[in-house]
Amino acid sequence: MTTAPAHTSPQAAMRLRELVFGAACAAAVRAAARLGVADALGDTPMTVTELAAALDTEPRPLRRLLRALTCYGIFAETTATTATGEPGATTAATVPGEERFEHTEMSRLLREDAPNSLRYISLWCTEPWTWEAWPKLDEAVRSGRNVFPELFGKEFFDYLHSDAHDSAKVFDKAMTTSSRQSARDFAEYLDLTGVDSVADIGGGQGHVLASLLEKHPALHGTLLDLPKVVAGADARLQDGGAFSARARLVPGDCRKDIPVRADLYIIKNILEWDDESTRRTLGNVVAVARPGARVVVVENLVDDSPSMRFTTAMDLMLLLNVGGAKHSKDSLVRLMEEAGLAVSDVRSVNPYLHAFEATVRG
Repeated sequence: MTTAPAHTSPQAAMRLRELVFGAACAAAVRAAARLGVADALGDTPMTVTELAAALDTEPRPLRRLLRALTCYGIFAETTATTATGEPGATTAATVPGEERFEHTEMSRLLREDAPNSLRYISLWCTEPWTWEAWPKLDEAVRSGRNVFPELFGKEFFDYLHSDAHDSAKVFDKAMTTSSRQSARDFAEYLDLTGVDSVADIGGGQGHVLASLLEKHPALHGTLLDLPKVVAGADARLQDGGAFSARARLVPGDCRKDIPVRADLYIIKNILEWDDESTRRTLGNVVAVARPGARVVVVENLVDDSPSMRFTTAMDLMLLLNVGGAKHSKDSLVRLMEEAGLAVSDVRSVNPYLHAFEATVRG
């Protein structure tokens, strides 16, 4: 039996205290995003009074919110100064009550118009249902099952689209923003030498496919996803769109059937179900593809990644809401090999995504 050491460092105790109050940080980010603080703050510092007037909030609690966020590098506090002393003196003194706040790299990401905005991701990860689900994590760990039906009487996506319409809108915007950003990175990463046709399996609105068709004018592509998802595909892929002559939209469920032949199959950020569903999807690709066809699976990993704090948190959220899981490198390679794929390489697309390069065995 091991016992706790008699003494612990003040740093360890302080860090654990900060972590157990992590909900306060998440709530502060959510509050700033909902209030629009980052959008109201311009390129020059503003006083709390000025910001409060722009946001129609009370100055004193806004000051408390901003003070908390600055501890994490989200916004920064600066103090206006005025010259003192004899004429020509360079000493500066603080003007009482004139604390000002300015943007940091992180706070700019909360702006809705930021090129890589994380505003909707910040809102999605802190939606009201999350505060009810997280305290049940121990139950999910003990049982290995999601807790959502117990909490809300229905499965996660049924609840989202029938009972939480505002949350569903936030989810759609968060996924669209994230997909557009990662689609650009993936299009830059992917080598399409010798590829004439590509199939984006479970590709959502088709941002990856549209990015590839834009970059490769001779490429033809197919988007396969659920009927209601394909119906809202990127306008460039739909009839009359810029790439409609080279794009095909196929409604369907990749876990049941993949009626598409292509030189390259892309499966990005969808293999987060139970292992059996993942095997079926990969097996459906193998069943329809010609021997030697290329398959690229793109996923967040819970290991071997600089974004592990983020991806392991997402992994736990998946356990809570749908009973799914993010993959380790080894677990995904194993499932791909079991399905009949020969994995040749695993490479980083960006700090959050890894691409598993494979071919269909002959």
